[in-house]
Amino acid sequence: MSKNAIDRIGEFLKFGSVLGLERMNVLLEKLGNPQNELKVIHVAGTNGKGSICRYIYEVLEAGGYKTGLYTSPFIEVFNERIEFDHNYISDNDLETCTDIVIEKAGEMVAEGHDSPTEFEITTAVAFVYFKMKQADYVVLEVGLGGSGDSTNVISKPIATVIASISLDHTDRLGNTIAKIAAEKAGIIKEACPIITSAKNPEALEVIREKATEKHAPIYYSKDGKYNVLDESLHGCKFEAVPKISEDCGDLASYELQIGMLGRHQIENAMAALTTILVARNNGDIEVSDEAIKEGFKNAKHIGRFEIMKENPYVIIDGAHNADGSRALRQAVERFFPNKKIQMVVGMLADKDIDHALDNYMAVADSFIITEPNNQRKMDAEDLAEILRRKGGKVTAVFENVEDAVKEASESFDNFDLTLFAGSLYLIGEIRGMLK
Repeated sequence: MSKNAIDRIGEFLKFGSVLGLERMNVLLEKLGNPQNELKVIHVAGTNGKGSICRYIYEVLEAGGYKTGLYTSPFIEVFNERIEFDHNYISDNDLETCTDIVIEKAGEMVAEGHDSPTEFEITTAVAFVYFKMKQADYVVLEVGLGGSGDSTNVISKPIATVIASISLDHTDRLGNTIAKIAAEKAGIIKEACPIITSAKNPEALEVIREKATEKHAPIYYSKDGKYNVLDESLHGCKFEAVPKISEDCGDLASYELQIGMLGRHQIENAMAALTTILVARNNGDIEVSDEAIKEGFKNAKHIGRFEIMKENPYVIIDGAHNADGSRALRQAVERFFPNKKIQMVVGMLADKDIDHALDNYMAVADSFIITEPNNQRKMDAEDLAEILRRKGGKVTAVFENVEDAVKEASESFDNFDLTLFAGSLYLIGEIRGMLK
């Protein structure tokens, strides 16, 4: 990990997380607007956007394209956020691109502009890097929201995708589904196809209105059909029949194998498949059906219902809001019905803690409570007290994550499943300890 570059990028954290594109546009102008030379698929949403990005990325890679992937947050190392051709950005390249970007950020400030934020610096580093690597395509995940997110400087993406929408980051994006959907729909561009897996009627109405305003053809991945052929803890095989036009005639079907678990991952895969087919039909990409199958089979997403150990099972999952915890609950109920389960939980204070805990309590027998190493963390004792008031059984509370993992590992054999969940920041720490 490139400590020097990461430390220097980290210095921009003091400027907070401020939505808006003015600073980003100034910075990119000074960098020669590298983003304008990239062919981008832009992906927003509350839950599922990371998985959708990974599916699309792997299909493009399987199709022989040199592809970039930009995601956040990272699980274990910062370099994960910027991936190209199946490799994280190297320390040397991260150093080089960071030098270029921070020099221009310094010029901005000297001219009287506000300083870019940490996320804006990182996003600019990714654009500079992908241009340097001459990427054929870039799969770009929105950081927060949509319209004001620093990734939303792409003027002509080949496709935009909006995954499921639920209440999250309400302090920044609004406290209703409609307000959050409006922020996410800000990535929709003039005449650019928009694919959505959103189901909430309120969210869909907002997305439809924005698509109409922008003359953007809209595709609903939920209108496609799928039939599960085989499902286990090692993956899922299903027949997918996506719908990509109103007058479809005979629809093609695809037998896909995915390694990411849970029915919500099938829905994410349907969104990714629809996106790939729309782009292919529009002549923006060329990928064979075989490349599509290979890409989906290769897709892995660390920290999402990831099995770290078997006999007994140990699984980590970054489910941290209402929809994410519900998907986790459904996966546990499907694969571990009537089993004895302990959970190790640590959460951020700005998340929907009540709904997440309700879903955790529906499947777990006992809890060990800890806290992620993040300034937004929920105090472990406070989280434990909320859980107790709800009727949950708390067996131990630790501020230190390592102590919580040690405590849980000593009782692995007493449970059919030990599940670590609550925050991606927590999962990142724990994953390294369990490997």
